[in-house]
Order: sequence, then C-alpha cells, then structure tokens
Amino acid sequence: MDREEYLRRWAELHGGMEPSSNRLVAFWLTVVHALARPLVALGASPNAVTTLGLGIVLAAVGAAAAGGPWLLLAGLLVLLSGLADNLDGAVAVMTSRTSRWGYVYDSVVDRIADLLFLLALWLAGAPAWVCIVTGGLTFLQEYARARAAAAGMSEIGVVSVWERPSRVLVVGMFLFADGLYGGDVTELAVVGAAVAALLAVVGTGQVLVMIRRRLRQSAD
Repeated sequence: MDREEYLRRWAELHGGMEPSSNRLVAFWLTVVHALARPLVALGASPNAVTTLGLGIVLAAVGAAAAGGPWLLLAGLLVLLSGLADNLDGAVAVMTSRTSRWGYVYDSVVDRIADLLFLLALWLAGAPAWVCIVTGGLTFLQEYARARAAAAGMSEIGVVSVWERPSRVLVVGMFLFADGLYGGDVTELAVVGAAVAALLAVVGTGQVLVMIRRRLRQSAD
C-alpha cells in the first residue's frame, strides 16, 4: 500500500480527520508508513506489534525501578513504545487486517500502558497521589469518549492536550532528563507528574465540553 492510500484509509478510520490539514500529523504518518512496510513484508500481525509495544513499556518500568542512570533507558523505551503504538495500526491498515477485536485489544493495551507510564514516574520519585489523580483523569477522558461513541457520536471531536502522544512525550522526556542526572534529581519526576496532571485536567475538560456540544447539536 502506497503512502497516499494509507493516508486515505487512516482518515476513514479516524472519523474523517484529514491528515493533510496538519503538517506534523502528515509527517508523522509518513514516517510510520515507512517503518511499517518492513513489518508488513515480514508478515507481522497487528496484534503482535501491539503486544510488542506493551513489552517495551514493561521494560521501561523495569528500567525505572532500577533507578539511577537506568532512567535514561526508561525514557527512551517509553518514547519507543509510542512509535510501536502507531505501528500496529499502520500494519493493520496496510494489510487490510483491521478488526473489532484488534481495536478492543489495542485500546485495552493502551490503557494498561497509560498506567505503566505513571508507575514509571512514581518509581522515579513522583508523588503517588499525583500519579493516581492523573491516572484517574486519563481513564475518565477515555471513558467519556467511549460513552459518547455509544451515544451516537462518531467523530473524534477534538484532539485534546492529553492524548497518547502527549502522555508518551511527557513521561519519556522527564524520565530521560532525570536519567541524565543519574537519577539524583527526583524533582524532575515530580515536575513531570505535575505537568501530566495539569494536562490531564485540561484535556479531560476539553473532551467533556466537546462531547456535550456535539451531542446537543445532534439532538437539535
């Protein structure tokens, strides 16, 4: 499957969101398409790539538990898991192997990964209560989207400030930064958790406001 066809199919599966309307999104999807092609050639299944991504996150948690300079590896693995999270969808689209089970499995793994990201921050020194609050808000945002879809809303609606890419970048960068200092500056993990919590509050608010507006419009 060439790039143009991949972008077209991606848009169909994401509520008609046109990648070309955002240069960063279009660039990222182009990179993902290029990296997914070898996996397609090897015959990798989308679910296998999803499982690999979860394994990478688990390895990141292990590195975070080791602490010290291992936090460098933890940060890199978190960032790598974000790439894997995109590759499974790309493989599914490019091999025409999208399925309802694959969608559910990917969503479940994503939620597990969200929790593991926050566990890694806690292991690096972030306050437990901040991580718990952030985790709760993250799940609330995703639950609200799922219930809105069940209520008849088919569009993405809004890309909040606390989507999967934001979660990967915030956790990955702060773990990596802490690792640069040998894990001795736990304040970096604290700041990372605080940034995550703030973005989770704003992101959840954005999604709830959007859902309320869209469902009211559809009822008129």
